[in-house]
Amino acid sequence: MKRRVVVTGMGAITPIGNSVEEFWKSIMEGKAGIAPITKFDTTDYKVHIAAEVKDFDPKEHMDFKAAKRMEPFAQYAVAAAKEALEQSGLNLEKEDPYRVGVIIGSGIGGLGSMERDHQKLLEKGPSRVNPLLVPQMITNMAAGNVAIQLGCKGKCTNVVTACATGTHSIGDAFRAIQYGDAEVIFAGGAESSITPVGVAGFSALTALTESDDPKRASIPFDKDRSGFVIGEGAGVVVLEELEHAKARGAKILAELAGYGATCDAYHITSPLEDGSGAAKAMTLAMEEAGITPADVDYVNAHGTSTHHNDLFETRAIKLALGDAAKKVKINSTKSMIGHLLGAAGGVEFITCVKSIEEGFIHQTVGTREADPECDLDYAIGAPVKQEVNYALTNSLGFGGHNATLLVKKYEA
Repeated sequence: MKRRVVVTGMGAITPIGNSVEEFWKSIMEGKAGIAPITKFDTTDYKVHIAAEVKDFDPKEHMDFKAAKRMEPFAQYAVAAAKEALEQSGLNLEKEDPYRVGVIIGSGIGGLGSMERDHQKLLEKGPSRVNPLLVPQMITNMAAGNVAIQLGCKGKCTNVVTACATGTHSIGDAFRAIQYGDAEVIFAGGAESSITPVGVAGFSALTALTESDDPKRASIPFDKDRSGFVIGEGAGVVVLEELEHAKARGAKILAELAGYGATCDAYHITSPLEDGSGAAKAMTLAMEEAGITPADVDYVNAHGTSTHHNDLFETRAIKLALGDAAKKVKINSTKSMIGHLLGAAGGVEFITCVKSIEEGFIHQTVGTREADPECDLDYAIGAPVKQEVNYALTNSLGFGGHNATLLVKKYEA
């Protein structure tokens, strides 16, 4: 028998707030965190804007020595995990540490450290390469550092599925708890790839918008969309087996009731044109939760603001939900925070939980007129206030990776 899994804590570092409270306040205000890049000189670049994390001081979340040994993606993960722990009310000293796990992924890892030390290698030779280069750059160090900081000795893994990383990480944590591998898992994603190579690489792929207007750069489903805005940050949640949460009197924020994971097996960057791969992930999540398409109130779309993603995801939603697709509310959080790559799924999962808690579906900010082929309800022009009992959140990654989670309002 599968065990029920609930959410008891959440933490976020985002371009519009360095806590869930700050993030959600900005979401409700429709505030976008997109601005000119400050991390490096973009004079020779076609792309000049990004969604950077602002005013983040790692020393507020960990000691100076530990922070120096981490790249920003791992620092963001630690900060988000500590916030999630605090909200959950867990006393880790009273838990069996081998029953508390960490599954936090990063799509790219410490790209900045690789760039810096490659330059040192070329200019000064191999002896000058930082001894900590490898443990700073490898993607599993978000999960590893969270486990070290919190003392979690259970299952500790790292999913890497490009832009689906955060969602797959939460899905894998869900499965691990369902089948008894752990009682509690810190799950989500972290990313910090707003670097010269990161921006140049995505730009060369023609994936990034070249718009310099922060208000009209990340405009998912809009007829004038021209690519995504690269973002950074982390989203981490505490997932917990239901009876374990009840036994310690935890406040339950929502229930995770379904997970679907598929592969398009089609193209390294483009989703299947008919959306069938992503649709199957949504169908699997709904089937596991025991609901019908008509029950779904809200879809937090992957919604990257690229031509192919938004069109093919629209087709996927139609395929998965059928007639109910015309009635469901859809939005893209990326309209405010850009695309957090491996961290996107973690932050967007948090958005779904808050939408259920608050009865609030945020506007797809910046989007004015939908593409004629994107003909669903994308919450354009204003947020929607309505009860949300069931929410789907989608993530699609390069390589054809599709992941969907179904979040529901908790009922005892």
